[in-house]
Amino acid sequence: MKTEKIKLTLQDGNIVEAQAPMIVSASRATDIPAFYSQWFFDRLQEGYVRWRNPYSGKDSYVSFDKTRFIIFWSKNPKPIIPYLPLLKERNIDCYFQFTLNDYNAEGLEPNVPPLKQRLETFKQIVDILGKDSVIWRFDPLILTDKISTEELLHKIENIANQLKGYVEKLVFSFADISTYKKVGRNLSAAGIHYREWTESEMLDFAQRVSALNLGLELVTCAEKIDLSQSGINHNRCIDPDLICRVAPDLQNEIRMLKTDKGQRALCGCISSKDIGAYNTCPHGCAYCYANTTAYSALQNYLRHLQNTYNDSII
Repeated sequence: MKTEKIKLTLQDGNIVEAQAPMIVSASRATDIPAFYSQWFFDRLQEGYVRWRNPYSGKDSYVSFDKTRFIIFWSKNPKPIIPYLPLLKERNIDCYFQFTLNDYNAEGLEPNVPPLKQRLETFKQIVDILGKDSVIWRFDPLILTDKISTEELLHKIENIANQLKGYVEKLVFSFADISTYKKVGRNLSAAGIHYREWTESEMLDFAQRVSALNLGLELVTCAEKIDLSQSGINHNRCIDPDLICRVAPDLQNEIRMLKTDKGQRALCGCISSKDIGAYNTCPHGCAYCYANTTAYSALQNYLRHLQNTYNDSII
């Protein structure tokens, strides 16, 4: 099933062609729930967003006319909670990919709220939407002179113990810093002494995290390595099975969607339309692949605040 194209009337009266996806991703490129919730729901009410292709620089339009499901990605979705009832009013379902790491002490996530607050937010959203609708991500797993494999296992076990009864799945990935040159530069500039994972370390970590018996389904995100001997499979973050559990009435349409060709080669997600923009997330995470620099992202966010009713994030 291809994304439907429709004629869209803009606020200024011009008529343009727009994509009308059934599934919207909000967003792999920036943290919309944390920083752009009001903007997003304003745009949902208006019926469309303007999206800029990060590679070509060309603008196109995305209509919400056919949207029935949204996947939210966030490290701090607390600001979006008051808006969630508006989705039900529009017959739109959702789930959250909630990245809940524990890197405050090491300075890797300088503008992310304290862990205790984020744990409370996680539980609050589960109470609203149910366990199926909030996926825990510890992503990425990064090794530094202050963070060992042992320390990562301790951090994961600590969070899992505090989320008992609220979570069913843990998604993780190993930091692949060499793939993103700017990430290595930014980590070095922040004084973070990192190192890459070796295959033997990944296999050992998989065995040890499985041995913790956390009572969770353990899966990896876009990882080449086979960890199935440790009971760890590959995840589909935009997952047709999960969408059908959350929104059973969408089963027929969801089963027709194919794997998203626009993602990384090892990504198993089905097709959706991401409406975010790179260089717009002011969390300032030192390992972020979506920002060229934390400074540029902050400047773009401040520009956004000057015109929050703009049809595009930037």
